[in-house]
Amino acid sequence: MMSFLSENLAPLMFFGLIIFMVIGYPAAFSLAAVGLFFGFIAIEMGAIGPDFLGNLTYQMFSVLSNELLLAIPFFTFMGVILERCGLAEDLLDGFGQLFGGVRGGLSYAVILVGAILGAITGTVAASVIAMGLISLPVMAKYGYNIRHATGVIAASGTITQLIPPSLVLIVLADQLGKSPGDMYIGATGASIVQVLLFAGWVFILSIIKPHYVPALPPEARTLRGWPLFIRCARGMIPSLALIFIVLGTIFMGLATPTEAGAMGVVGAMLMAWLNSRLTWQLVYEAMTMTMRLTAMVVFILLGARVFSLVFQGVGGSHWIEGMLTSLPGGVVGFLIFVNIFIFVIAFFLDFFEIAFIIIPLLAPAASALGIDLIWFGVMICANMQTSFMHPPFGFALFYLRGIAPKSIKTSDIYMGAIPWLVLQLILVGLLIAFPGMVTYFLDPAVAVDMENFKIELPSAPANDLGNAPSFDLGQPPSFK
Repeated sequence: MMSFLSENLAPLMFFGLIIFMVIGYPAAFSLAAVGLFFGFIAIEMGAIGPDFLGNLTYQMFSVLSNELLLAIPFFTFMGVILERCGLAEDLLDGFGQLFGGVRGGLSYAVILVGAILGAITGTVAASVIAMGLISLPVMAKYGYNIRHATGVIAASGTITQLIPPSLVLIVLADQLGKSPGDMYIGATGASIVQVLLFAGWVFILSIIKPHYVPALPPEARTLRGWPLFIRCARGMIPSLALIFIVLGTIFMGLATPTEAGAMGVVGAMLMAWLNSRLTWQLVYEAMTMTMRLTAMVVFILLGARVFSLVFQGVGGSHWIEGMLTSLPGGVVGFLIFVNIFIFVIAFFLDFFEIAFIIIPLLAPAASALGIDLIWFGVMICANMQTSFMHPPFGFALFYLRGIAPKSIKTSDIYMGAIPWLVLQLILVGLLIAFPGMVTYFLDPAVAVDMENFKIELPSAPANDLGNAPSFDLGQPPSFK
């Protein structure tokens, strides 16, 4: 029995964590408890030394001193401010009037505004809540199918997770040891394809079921010509300015994600002030939500470091890597397994827990198989979007249920999410089939031939020893 335990500490640790996750115990405490419990067992069995757990102090310090993670509270605070500053209202009103004359016009407006808000806020909650409060009553008023309306709002909010400056991309970059800027650039193509997929589905629906997505009646399109242009510009100009402040400075190398997030907070507060919505109550609520989310993330990350330290100490990383790299089908088999596993585990874990727990276990195997980790991270991010749309635990569906009228059934919200969930999975398949969607936007790696690699130093000019300067070591130097 003891020999069995000593030889299988890693798989027992892993399945013990899964059990805690399934029963719903808080992830941060589950990670730390399982890690410490098996750490003490490993010490008693001689698998690791008592001093091995002393590395926990360094692990804790590395988390708390990681400046990249400061981007999380900045983008969260910015998202809450923008949710209530009137930007979403201006955008939805302007684009709703612009596209209202075609079937599905309001759906196109919601998708486009979701992409714009995603490029500004980086948080799903802000996008879903803002668009749900504004556009859901309008879509219901003009005869849009309720399942379609709730589905397009929830799905357009989850675009935020893939479009830079997504919080998920920041966390994945940290866990994969890659630059957030490269992760943002790599996700650009995938996010564009996602928007096109969503718009394409609306177009197909407008043909096969036009009564689901009717055009607005002429009396509802009150703006035309120059006033319509002014209304669209009122939302677009501030949006483009914030997108440049947040994304433009990162892509141009002028700011880190943390610095860009700080500038974005200033821009969001300025926008709220210009719309006469910047109040102490708003700032307090934004700070409260930011504090809660940041504390949750930090505690999950601390618990994950405890678990991963002990897991690696008992050989868990080699066990996972050996198991995943020996799957049938090579790289394709590995990718299929990983995506199915993350899709299933997303029913029980949110994206932070997946990023902090699962990704560090998968990254070494992906690297051993020669997979580009930027492409791998973007593909995982696209898959993790489904965690927001999974009935019945998807957070986007929870947000929508919280702000939707009671007349809208919860079953309608769940059923409306299914087509968009399928579209997200199609995106994952496209990323696997066409990796250039990510790698095309990245700078090509410089290949170095290590066989012929030489370092040549410039040779000093030949000097006649007779003319070489002489030094008298017997006299101390004098300074004047």
